[in-house]
Parts: sequence; C-alpha cells; structure tokens
Amino acid sequence: MNHSSWPAGVREITYPSSIDNSQQRSMFYNPGGRRMPLLIALHTWSAGYEQPNYGYAEWCIANGWVFMHPDFRGFNNKPEATGSELVVADIVSAVEYARNAADIDPERIYLMGCSGGGYAALLLAGRHPEIWAGVSSWVPIFDLATWHRDSSIRRNGYAEHLELSCGGAPGSSPAADAEYRKRSACTYLANAKNVLLDINTGITDGHTGSVPVSHALNAYNLLAASADRVADADIEYMVEKAAIPPALQDPALKDPLYGEMPPLFRKVSGNVRITVFDGGHSSVLPAGLGWLNEQRLGAPVKWQVTGSNAPLNAKGSEVAG
Repeated sequence: MNHSSWPAGVREITYPSSIDNSQQRSMFYNPGGRRMPLLIALHTWSAGYEQPNYGYAEWCIANGWVFMHPDFRGFNNKPEATGSELVVADIVSAVEYARNAADIDPERIYLMGCSGGGYAALLLAGRHPEIWAGVSSWVPIFDLATWHRDSSIRRNGYAEHLELSCGGAPGSSPAADAEYRKRSACTYLANAKNVLLDINTGITDGHTGSVPVSHALNAYNLLAASADRVADADIEYMVEKAAIPPALQDPALKDPLYGEMPPLFRKVSGNVRITVFDGGHSSVLPAGLGWLNEQRLGAPVKWQVTGSNAPLNAKGSEVAG
C-alpha cells in the first residue's frame, strides 16, 4: 500500500477488534509524550483507512496529538460496514489500541468525520457517549432510510450501497427495515445528551452534494430543547432553496475559522450546536479541530475557539461521499 499522501511519521498499523478478534488496519501517529490528546478521524462513505489525508494528521503533528484513521470495514457497500456492530466495535477498539500504545489523556479523546465519517461520528456519539470529550460531525447522514429516498431521487448510486448493506430497499422486508433502523444514527443519538457535539452542514449540500441539509438539522433537533429547535418549515426552505430563510439570517454571525466558507446560520442548545455554512458537501478542518481542541470530558462546553498553531487553511475539503 502506497501511503505517500500521509506525512512522515504516520504509519500503517493493525489492531484487534474486540468483537471478532480480527486484525483491523489503521493509519496511526504517536508523537510521544505524556497525557496526549487523541483524535479518531473517520473516513468518508466510499473509502477506507487508506483514504488520502485531508489534513487531520498535520493537525496532530503540529499540536502533539495522537492520531488514528481506522478502516472500520471500509467502503459502506456491504453488510459488515455501514454502521454495523463490527463498525462500532472497530472504532471503540481503535481507542483502546491508542490507549495501550500511547499515554492518552482520558479527558481529551475526540472524534471527527465528514460525510460517511460524519454519519459514523453521530452513530458513535450515541452508541458510546462515555468516551468522547467532543464530537465534530460534518455533512452527516442521520437516517439511512431517509437517505435511501434522497439518493434514489438523485440517482447517485448511494441507494444501491444501502441496499447491499441492509438487505434491500426500505419497505422491501421487515428484516431490511430492521437493518436500516439499527444502523442509523437517529436510533441512538438521544443517548448523546451529555456529549459535546458540533454538527455542520453546507447550505448547497443535496444540490451540489449528496446529503441534504435536513439530515444535520434533524440531528441537532433531536438533542435540542424544544424552544431551540429549527422549525420544519425552515428546514424545508433550506433543503429546497439552498438558502437561509430571511427571518433566520444574521449579518452579525462571524467565525473566522470557517475562512472561505463562513457560517450562514447557527443555533446552540445545551451541548449541541448546528452550523450551516456557505459551502456544499465539505468540511472545514480548522473549525472542527479548533473547536475540539477547547473541549474536555466532563467540563462545560466551550463554543468560543481561540485557534491553534496547526498549518491548515480554511478553504474546506470537498468530498465525494
């Protein structure tokens, strides 16, 4: 395997998954030191651990973090991938590997992903909320059955991936419907009430990208207090028009870490925040990683970010899925 896209010091390792004792692959970086933060960075929908590095590793090298980029069964087009019990165990086992291989600060274990990785981040926030000091989810899929419908309309191939993973289309059999439910982040996210969770979506996603903004907004709404939720009519407006409803626009909203993809809309409720930024199916690493850097397990959430010394631009990373 050619890993030339990864910075020097990042290497391929294997580690045992607790669910079947199989050896799972991951990219791994350990700077050495004491009580270091750990970043578990998750690949996108149609990739695996070898996916070209989007900048996560550079952040960890610049900031002295331990880094893992696990495979968690790779491309989400088969039953063993796509939010399976194997996937959940593989990601938790990656944390355990890092804890055994390096001196990890238990109050600074972070999770981040985009697209399919954003979906897996929401899933793990709900399945194992006790682990994470902060979770940063970008353009995530929230409900797999809903995304099957979205993808069927757009004929982009993702519906077929879901059918291969779940044993058919939604409604084709009780068994398939059960698979969609048990693999979806929406089934478990209510367990993440105490997780510090930052959800982001690009306003044109679903038009120029593959995941409508409703997924991220509905994930936020599930955790938000009733008074803080985004109205269904406003979500529908954003989905259809790829624009923020006039009544929700805030010219004073600024966040320099988003760079060329500035926030257009933002709401906070307790430990969860939703940001709709001026972009598509993308992530903005300085915004996500800068926010994670401020969070500690068991401490109150910090929404204000002071920045970092990481060599990252804020142009965002467009991903295919």
